[in-house]
Amino acid sequence: MFQLVSLLKLKGVHFLLTYKCDLECDHCFVWGSPKAKGVFTLEQIKNILTEAKKLGTVDYVSIEGGEPFLYYPIMVKTAEEAVKLGFRVEILSNCYWATCPEDAVEWLLRIAEAKNVELGLSSDLYHGENWETEEVKNAVKAAKVLNMKVDVMAVKHPNTELPCPTEIEGAKVGLSELMYRGRAFSKLTEKASKKPWREFTKCPYEDFTKQERVHIDPLGYAHVCQGISVGNAWQKPFSKIVEEYNPYENPILEPLIRGGPVALVEKFGLPHDDEVYADACHLCYATRCMLRNKYPDILVPDQMYGELE
Repeated sequence: MFQLVSLLKLKGVHFLLTYKCDLECDHCFVWGSPKAKGVFTLEQIKNILTEAKKLGTVDYVSIEGGEPFLYYPIMVKTAEEAVKLGFRVEILSNCYWATCPEDAVEWLLRIAEAKNVELGLSSDLYHGENWETEEVKNAVKAAKVLNMKVDVMAVKHPNTELPCPTEIEGAKVGLSELMYRGRAFSKLTEKASKKPWREFTKCPYEDFTKQERVHIDPLGYAHVCQGISVGNAWQKPFSKIVEEYNPYENPILEPLIRGGPVALVEKFGLPHDDEVYADACHLCYATRCMLRNKYPDILVPDQMYGELE
């Protein structure tokens, strides 16, 4: 019998403001797309922010997607309301809107006026032909004019030897591993180098016993990992979902804690046609896809599994 080793003390709430995106990147683990639907209403946003404040442990809010700038007024209002409640705010974007530095200043001006808002900008070989996209260069220049804190996020690409820069226009670039889940599961695994499936005995990205962040989407689902929901905030108050969180009672999380994706496969005696996988996410995602009918309230929504309307 497993016991909780620590209480859940949430530090961050990540709003998936929308699944809609102007791009359809091969590595996107939320399947962002121009075809995707759904966006938060202001009433829903205020509900989650109020519930997050009740917890007394949350100190930051992230606004992401999809591409949150597609719903600019809602995004800005979310940032403003979060700052009023004392949260630090980060907004993630691919910078499609930064067509030149001068116009980018106009896009960022209202966000800068909210204070305590940072930018995380995507620039890599999934978003353009080079590691440095012109749009991100423009956005960084504009952010610096407005004295906004800005960082650039890049994801490793399996089919290039071109080195990733450490800075773009003076903004630091953080290079992350490619996770083979979501669209990357179907688009990028074929050519990836692989390891025997039994090596993946631990989730390398989340510690579900010390969960410090959740993603919440426009459908109300609270994700501890994208596509693994621990409750729906439109059915139960978000603060209650967090307070009642017990990963050892969750049929998907319990084996992942005990022995990673390997334990998830073994618990349910699932077939696995491939003996080798690109990473732990690849094996975990493949396994979850097979379990969706068995756990339709946990392995949701369809969007996270590529089932777009």
